[in-house]
Amino acid sequence: MSANSSVPGWPGNPSYVVFRLDGGLVEVVDSAGPLDEVRRWASVSKMAVSLAFAVEVDWGLHQVSERLGPNGATLANLLSHSSGLGLEAGDPVIDVSTKRVYSNYGVDLAVEAIVEEADASAWLEGRVFTPLGMNSTHLEGRPSSGVVGSTSDMQILAEAWLRPDAISKDTRNRFITPYAPQLSGIVPGFGRFSPCPWGLGPEIRGDKTHWMGDWPPESFGHFGQSGSLMLLNATEGIGVVATSTEDFAAWAVGLWPEWTSAMRRLALNS
Repeated sequence: MSANSSVPGWPGNPSYVVFRLDGGLVEVVDSAGPLDEVRRWASVSKMAVSLAFAVEVDWGLHQVSERLGPNGATLANLLSHSSGLGLEAGDPVIDVSTKRVYSNYGVDLAVEAIVEEADASAWLEGRVFTPLGMNSTHLEGRPSSGVVGSTSDMQILAEAWLRPDAISKDTRNRFITPYAPQLSGIVPGFGRFSPCPWGLGPEIRGDKTHWMGDWPPESFGHFGQSGSLMLLNATEGIGVVATSTEDFAAWAVGLWPEWTSAMRRLALNS
């Protein structure tokens, strides 16, 4: 463990914020690390992409039932990893809605189908980053994993999901409700689960025993290979976000279940 780590067992220099809602207002319960340092979010990028799609749906510009992928895969299939596409382009393909196969390619394909010849980074800026005031955040590379930004901006995005901001509560609830909830699948780094619930972008905890610790089944969020995470519960009105200087590895598999559980207790009891 690095001597400057703010979390025992978390290598390097993590940065995190634990917060809760109080009458619609955000109360920061605890925070540590360089909150304004710009870092890679990796797959937590999908929380920004998903919110951008939720805006599209909220505005009536697109529907989750639109067929945007191969073999009749809908936007909902692509965002919930039920499209049958593999992790990357060229990986083996299975039938739609038969298994939860985690697919960066599917998310990128969904964005490409919506923006067409436009720039994905400009789309995210216009739908999410600029309206929410996420001034340090931008897209570098592919939408499924290319967002970089500060921990403070990740907190803003988390608040937008939790409160919610930018979209209606009905749309938010639709995106955090398990889609094809019966499907089994693998959460990268944590193994196979049956069922393996996922929303339209956010992972849903369900009965999984993994990085979400003892958070309730309806809790939702995402983690990234950069060592970042976002975990939220709309019923309890609490959330935690974190970024890291250390990529996801065995340390995270061992640490995160206990750490996220402790952060939930802190948010509820402080």
